[in-house]
Amino acid sequence: MSLLAKQIAKELGISPAQVEVAVKLMDEGNTIPFIARYRKEATGELDENTLRELQERLTYLRNLAEKKEEVIRLIAEQEKLTPELEAKIRAATKLVEVEDLYRPYKQKRRTRATNAREKGLGPLAEVLLAQTPAGLDMVGAAASFVNPELGVATVEEALAGALDIIAETISDDAAIRHTIREITRREGMVAVKASGEDADPTYQMYFEYTEPIAKIPPHRVLAINRGEKEKALAVKISAPAEKIIALMTNNIVQDQNSTFAPYLATAIEDAYKRLIAPSIEREIRNELTAVAEEQAIKIFAKNLHNLLLQPPVKGFTVLGIDPGYRTGCKLAVVDETGKLLEVGVMYPHMPQNQRDKAKAILKELITKNGVDAIAIGNGTASRETEELVAELLKEMNTSVQYVIVSEAGASVYSASKVANEEFPDFDLSLRSAVSIARRLQDPLAELVKIEPKAVGVGQYQHDVTPKRLDEALAGVVESAVNTVGVDLNTASPSLLRYVSGLNATVAKNIVSYREQHGKFRRRTDLKKVPRLGEHTFTQCAGFLRIPDGSYPLDRTSVHPESYGATEKLLAKLGYAVEDLAKGKLGELHAALDRVDLEATAAELGVGIPTLRDIIADLKKPGRDPREDLPKPIFRRDVTKLEELSEGMVLYGTVRNVVDFGAFVDIGVKQDGLVHISEMADRYIKHPMEVVNVGDQVRVRVISVDLKRGRVGLSMKGVH
Repeated sequence: MSLLAKQIAKELGISPAQVEVAVKLMDEGNTIPFIARYRKEATGELDENTLRELQERLTYLRNLAEKKEEVIRLIAEQEKLTPELEAKIRAATKLVEVEDLYRPYKQKRRTRATNAREKGLGPLAEVLLAQTPAGLDMVGAAASFVNPELGVATVEEALAGALDIIAETISDDAAIRHTIREITRREGMVAVKASGEDADPTYQMYFEYTEPIAKIPPHRVLAINRGEKEKALAVKISAPAEKIIALMTNNIVQDQNSTFAPYLATAIEDAYKRLIAPSIEREIRNELTAVAEEQAIKIFAKNLHNLLLQPPVKGFTVLGIDPGYRTGCKLAVVDETGKLLEVGVMYPHMPQNQRDKAKAILKELITKNGVDAIAIGNGTASRETEELVAELLKEMNTSVQYVIVSEAGASVYSASKVANEEFPDFDLSLRSAVSIARRLQDPLAELVKIEPKAVGVGQYQHDVTPKRLDEALAGVVESAVNTVGVDLNTASPSLLRYVSGLNATVAKNIVSYREQHGKFRRRTDLKKVPRLGEHTFTQCAGFLRIPDGSYPLDRTSVHPESYGATEKLLAKLGYAVEDLAKGKLGELHAALDRVDLEATAAELGVGIPTLRDIIADLKKPGRDPREDLPKPIFRRDVTKLEELSEGMVLYGTVRNVVDFGAFVDIGVKQDGLVHISEMADRYIKHPMEVVNVGDQVRVRVISVDLKRGRVGLSMKGVH
């Protein structure tokens, strides 16, 4: 059992054997969704989240191991590697520990200590640091190092150079740096002030601000970083310098009354203030930022996952509206399959104010196309457009309802290559209207066309490292797509590329093959697609569905490798695969409930987890897991901000969750904020303990600020 497997197992609370199997499967090129879904017996049923954490730690520890080997090699090349030093490097558990141990041997740019060594002052520094012999006359000792030819003109210059060497030596000591770093983390403060008299008032709360390093929350770190980047704030890390210098002195100076003590005291203070403190400050700022970024990414990832898994609204013809003022409201009608039927534009708002004409256009589109629902984008002019739609629906006395849809990222989609390929002849905003309509019908299928970070459910996502964010969000989209599964005969290349084992090229090849040869009738036909080999087929097949294919198991998430076992199970119960398509599910359901899992698994030669999954699939073949979630809140009337009053109880939809609360759409111009303190009657560490993006919640209005357009909400005691 490798040390690496043991370490990861301990961190994640799983067995080393599970880690070793998972690592082997990953190294063989299996994707995380595939391992989580179809290799449960091998991994002991590790879920996707654990596997992703495992993969992240594996990457970090492998990089750490590479760094250790590199550092050992570089020190060995200098012929300065000792067995003790090598043992310390190998025992290090963090990159910063390896860097500390390597620091004395690292090639440095020219420093004051470098210059002093070149002037021959190294031996003088060694005498000072050795603090022997006792009572040595330091001025006399330094006099022998005066050498004008080397640039040492006086005793004072010789001593100053020796102290520069000592300061750097102290600064390079790994144990000293570790101690100072820990004290600074534990007792230091983040101190913030305005960068000048004309600093941006957006950051006013930070103009005179301090908070302990150990307690500052991630979202505040990112807010302060942004203020500093925009040159509105000046940020410093303050540490208990006197305490730190006293500790260093006690550590280094052997006798406070010796002739060496005052010189060493000068070098210690210089080492801390000039070399160590600025370096530790950078490290801690970087650490705080890294932790804050991880938290921001985690929040964004969870919100994105919930947004992507919003329930589809199937069987509806939808009118999508991308609201606007001067350029008008763009309109697009799509049928229940998402096919575009008609586009248009209306100008009900300023400056044109063609309200009656706009109503006539809407009425004609609704009547002519048999529209069932209207999706209104939540951007500029959204609420004014909502008022118009609500007014019209009342006048028409129709069953048509409307819903507000997040249009975040719609403009990004409109200008994308994907949108250009779909609608080459359309204006960008007309493409947005199509996207808004389709988002209601199938959020996942539409949102995968947009760069994940543009979907607007993050917290300071523009302040985090783009590469790290992109990697994390790609994993979230991959997870969501494979959780739901994909219809092989209708999926776009944008959707297919996130399926386990597929990439953008193979996704396009699948669509090209479909266009050339017609619908896929069997999953095995995938093997005819260019560049889709046996390994890729194994990875992707279980996540691709053929609802109307020639073999009923192809509509389920049963993997082709388990078809034989599934057919035997059905035969054992007196059924055939064809019965799945003949409406005999009720009878089959009862028979499946009576299956003895342990005995049947042994008989079929499969593991119990696989058999359990097969049974679940046979009970609901082709089931969409999103169908169990509550549908969006449809409305027929509008609520104005002015109509709100304290104490009013409303239904709303959670649009975004951040560290300090959740923003809830209650049908007025601005989303209301439920602060974390108003979320539950018990103490909660994070809003996500209570709500997720897409949740429908009952809230009570606790404050209305008409001037600033802000609404405060509470979930306490509202049932």
